[in-house]
Amino acid sequence: MAHLARTAGVEVSGQTFQKLDGINPATYVGKGKVEEIGILKEELGCDVVIFDDELSPRQQRELEEAWVVKVLDRTSLILDIFAQHAHTREGQLQVELAQYEYRLPRLTRMWTHLARQVGGGVARGGAGGVGLRGPGERQLEIDRRRIRERIAQLKQELERVRTHRRLYRRRRRRADVRVVAIVGYTNAGKSTLLNAISGAEVLVENKLFATLDPTTRRVLLPQGQAALFTDTVGFIQKLPTQLVAAFRATLEEINDADLLLHVLDITHPNALLQSRVVQDTLKELGAIDMPVLVALNKVDRLNSSDQVQHMMREFPNSLAISAREGIGLEEMLGRIEAILSENLVRIKAWIPYREGELVSLFYRRGLVEREEHDLEGTTLEGRLPARFVKAFRRCLI
Repeated sequence: MAHLARTAGVEVSGQTFQKLDGINPATYVGKGKVEEIGILKEELGCDVVIFDDELSPRQQRELEEAWVVKVLDRTSLILDIFAQHAHTREGQLQVELAQYEYRLPRLTRMWTHLARQVGGGVARGGAGGVGLRGPGERQLEIDRRRIRERIAQLKQELERVRTHRRLYRRRRRRADVRVVAIVGYTNAGKSTLLNAISGAEVLVENKLFATLDPTTRRVLLPQGQAALFTDTVGFIQKLPTQLVAAFRATLEEINDADLLLHVLDITHPNALLQSRVVQDTLKELGAIDMPVLVALNKVDRLNSSDQVQHMMREFPNSLAISAREGIGLEEMLGRIEAILSENLVRIKAWIPYREGELVSLFYRRGLVEREEHDLEGTTLEGRLPARFVKAFRRCLI
């Protein structure tokens, strides 16, 4: 959390925690803790308090009134970091959508000072009375409508991006180009690795989410086969759901890859926890039953080989590398080429039109060499990874 705060440009002056049997619906932490943090805030002279979890709009409002400082939660902090690091038009659209989705239910606290000026009451001359609506409430409705309109517009623009990416992937498949998606916890060294194997010039900084916009580079493998390597957005524990939804178009690149290259910072004290976060996020994205090669990165920073051996036992399909020093990269590329080449089975299948999802699966995971249509279905011929052949069993010719 402190690393996140520093990445956002915040100087961390103190921290505290509380063990809770249940979350306080009004202030998240208990009443005594609210008072304690208020005193600590005065002693340290800080002007923002950040919670390492998502707060409800009510909790955020109550705490800001109690402490008279800006209160942020983990989600708003991560959204701010993403906003700083989104440089392409697509990235900016995705971040803006996530920010509006987050802010919409929190609009009420922006106009309460106007609502208090009028308050509730009974209008004279009305049959039975009519509740007065203050300027704050009217402004709130206007802002909500404008934000919903902007959200709808952003979703339309991102759907066009998604369609463009889908067409691009289809052309890529027709050209028989294999794809490797580089995944991992943020700051694990993914961009450094892509730079090392492709000569790319992706931004590399010792910050969380230093590179946000995906970068794809063509890499020549040891036996002459070419593959596209895509550097995806870094994962993090408790990644906001708004971001996962907004970055759907980008994260679909992971689902359509032939291989996932999981880069893991072997020197991090929470390496195993970070690995579980990556695996859980991949499951959330539907990226299951895919071949994964784990690259245990930053091995040059270790004084003993014992830690490497321990981690290699934890991850059977892994190897040790140093992206910065170039250690183990040739072996890694060789392993990748072998995985991409193995288990491709040649099949021919007739697929009824009512099962169009199988056609989509063949294009996403296999290499379509011939396609024909008749009155009732589609005939596809090409090569498919062995693990997907069973889905076509009843359609095989």
